[in-house]
Amino acid sequence: MKKYGQILLFLFLILFGCTKKSDFYKNTNSSKDSLPVYLSLANDINLPYKFKQQYNEKALSIILNEKDDSLNKVNLFKVANRYYNMNDLKSYGRISKLIVKRAQNSNDSVNLAKAYTYLGDYYSGQSISDSAFLVYFKAEKLYKQINDKTNLAKTYLSKANLQFKESDLFESEITIFKTLKILKDQENVSDLLYQCYNLLGILYNEREEYNKALEFHNKALNILKDKSIPADFQLKATSLNNIGFVYLSMKNYKKSKINFHEGLQQKNLFQESTSLYAMLLDNLAYSKFKLNEFKDVPEQFYRSLKIRDSLNLTSGIILNKIHLSEFYAVKRDTFRAIQFSKQALNLSKRSDKLRNTLEALKQLAAVDPKNASKYSKEYIQLNDKMLKVERKMGEKFSRIEYETNEIKDQNSNLQEKNKTLVYVFSICTLLGLFFYVYKTQQAKNRELLFKQQQQIANEDIYNLMISQQNEIETTRIKEKKKVAQELHDGVLGRMFGIRISLDSLDKMDEEQAAAKRKKYLAELKHIEEDIREISHDLNREKSELINNFVVILKKLFENQKNTYPSKLTTSFDSHIKWELVNNMVKINLYRIVQEALQNCNKYAKADTIKVEFKSEIDHLVLSIMDNGVGFNTKRTKNGIGLHNIEYRAAECKGTVAIKSAKGEGTLLVIKVPIDQKINLQTNDT
Repeated sequence: MKKYGQILLFLFLILFGCTKKSDFYKNTNSSKDSLPVYLSLANDINLPYKFKQQYNEKALSIILNEKDDSLNKVNLFKVANRYYNMNDLKSYGRISKLIVKRAQNSNDSVNLAKAYTYLGDYYSGQSISDSAFLVYFKAEKLYKQINDKTNLAKTYLSKANLQFKESDLFESEITIFKTLKILKDQENVSDLLYQCYNLLGILYNEREEYNKALEFHNKALNILKDKSIPADFQLKATSLNNIGFVYLSMKNYKKSKINFHEGLQQKNLFQESTSLYAMLLDNLAYSKFKLNEFKDVPEQFYRSLKIRDSLNLTSGIILNKIHLSEFYAVKRDTFRAIQFSKQALNLSKRSDKLRNTLEALKQLAAVDPKNASKYSKEYIQLNDKMLKVERKMGEKFSRIEYETNEIKDQNSNLQEKNKTLVYVFSICTLLGLFFYVYKTQQAKNRELLFKQQQQIANEDIYNLMISQQNEIETTRIKEKKKVAQELHDGVLGRMFGIRISLDSLDKMDEEQAAAKRKKYLAELKHIEEDIREISHDLNREKSELINNFVVILKKLFENQKNTYPSKLTTSFDSHIKWELVNNMVKINLYRIVQEALQNCNKYAKADTIKVEFKSEIDHLVLSIMDNGVGFNTKRTKNGIGLHNIEYRAAECKGTVAIKSAKGEGTLLVIKVPIDQKINLQTNDT
């Protein structure tokens, strides 16, 4: 679970000078004299929001009437910064786009790169992650061209945060280490080093590598000994909160309590970072609650909730309510426990935060056992949806980077060929050669145009798929409501009628009552069959995956055979007792087979595929072999598919081995440790 939304805000604090107000009432002779005054007032923290907006608009109107030069762009950046400080992201994005346009018109690479980073921050704040990634990537290319290493490192850091936000942890880690490689040769970059170490600590905690997480959080804390970093950023409190949260994840509640308490003791914390104060207070109360130290715990939870509610911190409010639900569940106040978890669920659904919704569903299933199956089913469906979304976003980032480089290379090639064409025109007078080169160039332009049109068509298909998925989801909801109505209006109505009829039997003689009783018993059997059929349909998917693992795998294999031309052979070791294999292992093995078959279909061009499950001493072995084109395992970078296979194998504490070479096919072997009693080879007769 990610609880770092507010923590990451402290990673990108921007230094803005807050000079004292000049005498605003002093007469000024020109708009140039007024501009510094307006900019100063727009950044005055003591003025109301409305007045700061007005002064910033006045400054902007002056700047727009001035000549478009480097100083003009510097002033536009100042206006953008003030909008960012006022949390007016719409205006911040508007000014950033204006600077991009002006910098492009004047071929100003320095300001264009900076404007791209501003625009990336705007898109990231608006959760338009693909657009944010694209402009960060453009800024990265420009900073490389002008050899501005410090700003390149800042851009990498923004890109790494975006990748982390979209759960692309592997690429985020790579990007952070690129940043650190640049910073090791730079001076006066303590603030950037702090942000790198802090983000690495958060990332490793997310991957449950707690020792690494603590190592980097402590490195971040040591960086703060550099007095050049302003204390009013409250970065020490941020690091103490992050370290405490790692210990919280490790269930070491004593150490987490110590760190959260120390964080709350930081000077001027409430005034300078109210949201961080509320976070530390909530985490401290939760640690004390886990240690069964209930003194002041409810008051601290409610105080934190009140602060977050006043600041409209949705994710923090949801987390607070889940903590209160856990607290009242332990206190055996079931009504309040369910009430708070339902409030958290409703709020998370309105905010469209999938991870918050998952946590709320998990808590509801724990405190409301009667409806636990319903919440668990919704949890599984939502978790699958979230994994698909995260995977698509990671693939989209890779595709943007690849396609941008490809277009750039194509443009470079076209420029070189155009130069060659000019030389040919100057030297060669043969009209036939000129005609040939001209036609060749035309054909390549048509090919490039076709690729661009194909890209647009692909985007339209993607949008259509999203629309279709939404329609399918709407239909499923309607079907669920229909089932509920059938149960209520049909089954319950019939049962009510039979109950009334059975009550009337007391008034009849025994002979008449016996005949009636048989009739009503028959009707009850029909109702029982109807209910069983509905229940069977609703629970079939989950029970097949958990209890009929081989059956659902065979369905997957059958679908593979019917869809693709390659020959598929499968083998299951009869010694494996699937009912004794952990459900988590079965689900991960199923997903690995899905991913491997997909890779075979997309890339291998194989004629035959063989999937085999074998039992070895203390291990369950899955091998997938194809006779396709293969690849160089030493030179080929792992894609997201192979990375997912390795991650799922690691979840089962297993290993992955890949043997492949170009033209020699591929062999994928997954070995998962299991209890020896599952392999009943000697007793299975």
